[in-house]
Amino acid sequence: MRTFQCACNNILYFDNSQCLACGREAGFCPACDNLVALLPLDQGGLQCGNAACGVQLQKCVNYATYNVCNRCVMAGDTTHAGFCDCCRFNDTIPDLSVVGNLEKWYRLEAAKRRLFYDLRKLGLPYGTAQDGIAPPLSFDFKADVIPPNDIWRGGNQGEKVFTSHDHGRITINIREADSVARESLRVEMKETHRSLIGHFRHEIGHYYWDVLVLGRDEAASKAVFGDHDNPTYDQALAIYYQNGAPLNWPENFISAYSTMHPWEDFAETWAAYLDMCGSLDTAENVGFGGESDPVHADFDAMIARYQQIGIANNELNRNMGILDAVPQVFVQPVIAKMRYIHGLVQRGRNENAAIVGGADPNQAVAAMA
Repeated sequence: MRTFQCACNNILYFDNSQCLACGREAGFCPACDNLVALLPLDQGGLQCGNAACGVQLQKCVNYATYNVCNRCVMAGDTTHAGFCDCCRFNDTIPDLSVVGNLEKWYRLEAAKRRLFYDLRKLGLPYGTAQDGIAPPLSFDFKADVIPPNDIWRGGNQGEKVFTSHDHGRITINIREADSVARESLRVEMKETHRSLIGHFRHEIGHYYWDVLVLGRDEAASKAVFGDHDNPTYDQALAIYYQNGAPLNWPENFISAYSTMHPWEDFAETWAAYLDMCGSLDTAENVGFGGESDPVHADFDAMIARYQQIGIANNELNRNMGILDAVPQVFVQPVIAKMRYIHGLVQRGRNENAAIVGGADPNQAVAAMA
């Protein structure tokens, strides 16, 4: 993750919507790809505070209306109804009449923006139905529906929202944005990690299985992760929740949940790969040096550097009494799976030719064909 610079020369961080030194509002400029000070114009409107850019901007609708975003669009751009390159992928947002949901939505959007940073950095293809992309990517942020008097908790009807992926639609239960509820689930399910960015990186893994593997590379995927057709996903799910993961799972898998089905192994490994890329990118940008660039570095150098950074981060975290930053153990079978993911990402980037959502739909369609 990069850091940025305000017009006053103070450092801006990716989530900032205000400079803490000079008090200027900040926003992400799509023209120069920077988080910048937003300079008010005498005639109204905003200007990019990057002296080398200076374009006129307007806040994303979700920034201007709800303050859950910190990105901008070009002034007068109505291509996506005033939504930025991240917010335009939302199909369903939380019910804002419920107390606390605005704060949860803010946290969800912050994690989603980091996901899109990952995808843009890696040059992976994605888009909406409006772009002519199949499968179209979209997000639903929803809560469990509880009838009056909570009667469904006693076994009656109610809608339970599962964090999931289905043909490009990623659904996140907004309780995951409640840190207490999320930590309770992490402990209950014996997970080493459970985070919002982790959910996004896992579910986008399912999306890219559809984009890069389905009907294209399934034989190779089966050779690495196992036969995703046998047993079926529903059969595997029932077996997993009845028996749990085998005791020796760390010898071949990145997580216990990876053992459930090859699709989950793929998604968990994909998420671990994005964790690695994000950590290496951040390390490079904050001055740690080393072979860190997730786009240009050799895969073996990336793994070695990530292990080195992970050990250091884990020791720092343990010194503070908090969870390990990198709890995974990268045994050779796991490294082989991540190497396969690395190859898929390279292929997706080459096909995409650095085209991302919001770019020329015709080029994107050609890249996906």
